[in-house]
Amino acid sequence: MDHLRHRTGGSCRRRLLAAGAVTLAGILASACAAQKAASEPNASRAAYDKLAGHGASHSAAPVGRGGGSRSALPPGQRHVNRAKPLAGKIVGIDPGHNGRNGTDPAYLAQQVFNGRTMENCNTTGTQTAAGYTESLFNWNVSRYLTADLRKDGAKVVLTRPNNHGIGPCVDKRSTMLNHTDVAIDIHADGGPAWGRGFTVLEPVADGPNNKVIGSSIRFGHDVHQALLAGTPIRVSNYYGRGGYIFRSDLAGLNLTTVPKVLIECGNMPNRADAAQLTAARVQRQIARALEAAIIRFLTGRWPHRK
Repeated sequence: MDHLRHRTGGSCRRRLLAAGAVTLAGILASACAAQKAASEPNASRAAYDKLAGHGASHSAAPVGRGGGSRSALPPGQRHVNRAKPLAGKIVGIDPGHNGRNGTDPAYLAQQVFNGRTMENCNTTGTQTAAGYTESLFNWNVSRYLTADLRKDGAKVVLTRPNNHGIGPCVDKRSTMLNHTDVAIDIHADGGPAWGRGFTVLEPVADGPNNKVIGSSIRFGHDVHQALLAGTPIRVSNYYGRGGYIFRSDLAGLNLTTVPKVLIECGNMPNRADAAQLTAARVQRQIARALEAAIIRFLTGRWPHRK
């Protein structure tokens, strides 16, 4: 009996030692595997965000069409290229109206479907008391923005190539940009002469745009922040609330399938706003602010300014 107990005890000790060795080997193997996973490109997005210090803000990860990125970088290349932060991205710009729209009233009066109802193909836009047209302002800001975005590595799609044409109609302008990662309609308002400031116009769900309402609102927030930080123009004191308004009657917002807002950069009939909106320096500042908002929206980071 004592002999059997001795053999049984020794056998148990050997089994315990063997089991301990297997357990230790398993722990070491798991630790090595975890270390390898953390160092490889396809580590979890949460782990990457933690390491990159992205935090949990709404723009922490690149956001594109339908809340995802249409031109996502491959795994392992997610860090923003500071020299070309928009490399591989496509940005749509709609400079509202056109320089010769007023010469063809019949063209402007033709009816197009805006996603909810019929409306005029286009309009002439507004102007300052001195006759500086909105279409020229829209085009100048778009030119500056296009140049900035191309330097950032983006491909830019414009709804018109210059300011001496007619059209296109508002429905076509919207669908022209539906293959981009993000789009913006650039305008200036024709409000009451006493009113000042900018307003971000945001879409209301109506079918085609249903999947991009949330991402459009987030983009609008970035545009709002960037204009306040980078231009002398303040939020509107007559239109919308706090510099925002939802619109359900605009083809550009109703027919979009990509994140998109319309920005009324100021009020042209107001003398003080007109002085700012017609100044090339301010037009460049607006373009730079919109560039910053687009970079923020598509990469999750504000650009580094020199």
